[in-house]
Parts: sequence; C-alpha cells; structure tokens
Amino acid sequence: MTTGPSIGASTGAHQQEVLLDFGGPVDLPRTLSVLQRGAADPSIRVDPGARSMTGGPRGTPGAGAWMCQRIHDPTGTELGAATLRFDQIRAATVRVRVATAGPGITAEVVADLAARRAAQILGVQDSWLETELLLDALGDQLSNALVRVRRRHPGVRLPATGGLFDQLVTATFEQKVTHDQARTGWRQLLRRHGQAPPASALVPTPEWMRLPLTGAQLRRIPSWEWHQLWVQPALSKTIQRLAERALTIHRLSADTGVDTESVAELGLRLRSIPGTGEWTVAEALQRSHGAADLPSVGDYHLSNFVGAAMTGARTDDAGMLRLLSPYAPHRQRIIRLLKLSGFRDQKYGPKLTPADHRGR
Repeated sequence: MTTGPSIGASTGAHQQEVLLDFGGPVDLPRTLSVLQRGAADPSIRVDPGARSMTGGPRGTPGAGAWMCQRIHDPTGTELGAATLRFDQIRAATVRVRVATAGPGITAEVVADLAARRAAQILGVQDSWLETELLLDALGDQLSNALVRVRRRHPGVRLPATGGLFDQLVTATFEQKVTHDQARTGWRQLLRRHGQAPPASALVPTPEWMRLPLTGAQLRRIPSWEWHQLWVQPALSKTIQRLAERALTIHRLSADTGVDTESVAELGLRLRSIPGTGEWTVAEALQRSHGAADLPSVGDYHLSNFVGAAMTGARTDDAGMLRLLSPYAPHRQRIIRLLKLSGFRDQKYGPKLTPADHRGR
C-alpha cells in the first residue's frame, strides 16, 4: 500500500508514505544499528523497540529509526535533502515516511526515495542464500555454529545507504582514536554546522536531527575549529581531501553496484586518496554499499575478536584473513554472524584514556 507524494503545508517539503513488504524477516534495529555513530548521533537514531514473544530477531514491531541524507543525481550534483522515518509494523513489513526539500526534488525522486532507496538502506539487496549454502557445504563445527546463529537472526541484513561520501567522513573520524573521541567530534561537527533536515506534517522531524555536511561546508571549517572538535590534524587533512573530491565520490558511488567485484574495484580507487586506507574504505563501503566481503583490516580490536571467536586464540590481521578465507566472498557476513553470536573476547591491558587538549 502506498500513499502518493504530497506537499507539507507548513514547510513546503514533499512527503510520501509507503509500506515495504520484504517477503521475509527484516530485523530493523540490528540492521540499521551499525549506521549509528554513538547514542547521540545527530544524523541517525535507531529505536530498538520492545522485545516480546512476537518481536525479536525475526522482526520487532514497534522498532523504528530516524535518518537524514543529502540526495545526489548520477552526476554527483546535489538535488536536495531528505528525512526518512522507518517503523517496523510486522516481521516482514516496514512503513517508510519521507520528507524532502530541494530545487532538484521531483515527485519521481520522492517515490524513488520512499521505495527503492529505503529498501536498499534496509538491506533488500543483501541475499544470504549463498552464505547459508556455503556454511552447509563446509559442515565443520564452526560453520554449523554459524548456521545456528543465522537461524536465530534471519532478519539481519547488510544495509546500503548510498551515502558513500558521508560514510568516508565518519569513518575518518574513527581512525586511530577512541570511540569517545570520534563520536564527540562527529556529534559536535553536526551540531555546530549541520543544517536541520526537511520536515512535514507526515514527518515531524526531531529537533536534534542535523544533515551531514557537504564537501563545500567541510572545506570552510578552519583548522583551529577541528582542534576544538577533538579531531587530530592528520584526520582533518584527510577529511579536507575527501571534501575536495566530494563530487567525484558522489559520482563513483552512484556508478557502482552492490556486487562484490564492483565494490572491491571502487575500494581500490578510493584507497588512492591520501589518508584513506584499507580500514576506512572497508568501514565506509560496508555501510554505503553493503559490502559483503570487505573485512575491516587494521581495526584495533577486530582481528583479536575474530581469532578468539573462531579458534579460542587471539590473532593479527594476517591470521584473521587466513581464518576467513574459506568463507570468501562472504567474509563480512561471517564477521556479522560472529558478533551476533554473543561471543565476547577477553580484553587485555589498560583502557586508553586520551588527554583532552581542546581547551588549550
């Protein structure tokens, strides 16, 4: 059932509502939670809903999410902005409400956002059939355990937001710093410089929401303010390099499908940008294109976690890749299953507490 596009009387924003039936379970909170950068992320918030006998991994009625994005055409030109509200109605059904505004926003763009892009954000393109067949064929103890995890979580999917530029920027914030530093910087950046997203009668956007910044907006932020945002000079320089290439990145994102080969080729091109390495590219493409076979090599914790979960012994990046090699081209899906399994790696060493020099 779809409600056609209309105009919000108070703001002039286009609005539309659509019901998406996935034909199978979709776990909205677990699928979208990987997109949220901390509990106070101004660009996306996921509400897990109330767990009950009728909810849970197969779909959680009552779960929902707010998200806002800038919308670009295939040439990389910005058309406008959108606010999306997701509400899980049944295990396989999600209601999507969209409010949009911008000089390039047409009824066709609104319809595409409410249906095709919203479905991609929820992982409609992410088929686990080949992964499940591979696990069945391997048949070893670990693979059988992963099959059981998948059966407990059949609605988890890899999201594909399409917002590659935004994901590269947020991943850069997280390079070689603590989560607190990265999330504080991202939150303060959007609170200080982000614009309020579109709202309408159908989509009463929360006051806290802010749109991710454009490349032009990022380039205007002075060096001293990056310091106040707790962003190290090397990271702010990388963000500026990304900002200078924003149009190209938007165009490359639109030109690239979600198949493994195309995503891997795009990853190689992105790594040519100074400061944008294998980890940053993987973290971005996992979220923008649902990359199913790009592990986050270089992550401070991931290799130890994967090694301990798969063998009982911690390992390094090379060891992690060896352990995951039988599961290619589904290595990121395997990591997702390991994280869903409930396994917790024993942490060693003191917790890093970085000095806060923002006031100096």
